[in-house]
Amino acid sequence: MKIIICLISLFMPAFVYGQLLEVPQTGETPTKTFLIETAKPKAVVLLFIGGDGVLDLKSDGSTTKQNPLNRSAGLWQQYGINSVLVDSPYDLGDARRGNVRGKSEHLARVESVVKYYRNKFNVPVWIFGHSMGTVTAVQFANQNEKSGAVAGIIIAGTHIGETLGNNFSKPVMAIHHKKEACAATPISASESIIKGRSKETKSELVMIDGGEDVGLPCMGLAYHGFNKVEDQMVSAAAKFILAN
Repeated sequence: MKIIICLISLFMPAFVYGQLLEVPQTGETPTKTFLIETAKPKAVVLLFIGGDGVLDLKSDGSTTKQNPLNRSAGLWQQYGINSVLVDSPYDLGDARRGNVRGKSEHLARVESVVKYYRNKFNVPVWIFGHSMGTVTAVQFANQNEKSGAVAGIIIAGTHIGETLGNNFSKPVMAIHHKKEACAATPISASESIIKGRSKETKSELVMIDGGEDVGLPCMGLAYHGFNKVEDQMVSAAAKFILAN
């Protein structure tokens, strides 16, 4: 079922229209997604937030979560890229409690969403994960038989300890804030991913400065969440997507 709604972006001067779409999952609860569409899309970017991964999207596309990906979801339109916020119907855990983002059930949902939007628009599909969402991006990319469906991945505020295998030959961009202070997502985590890429693969590390630092260091309004510099994050990622 499609519900046409409007979302007010913090960075757009007018309303941004989108759709709340449920992606079927065999034998399981459908995956809620929120699509912000462009007239002639050049690509689709699937946005996976950090923390427990639960946006609890409402019928108007709103969520109570303070995350840079949902705050900036409307900014992709100017680059001719469809953006899709991807919800989770269950708690995926977090850096303190452990997470299940590498489990088959979660990755099967990711695969279903990738296939759904690839078939819907017939353009390259990218995965963009922030914080714990980078675990989703990396773990999916490491599934060699399934990751061929994506054109590449973007990781921002990379979670510590993630390793991307060389069998994934698609483009990879890592974005990090220069003043990152979250112990679970050190700058070295993004550096390690990019340094580990082979010379034959396209990769890039982007460091962003500025913005505001509010609240706890691992939360969405801190430097970790690219607070007030979400536009720079989207700009870097969008240009990388369109160039590859």
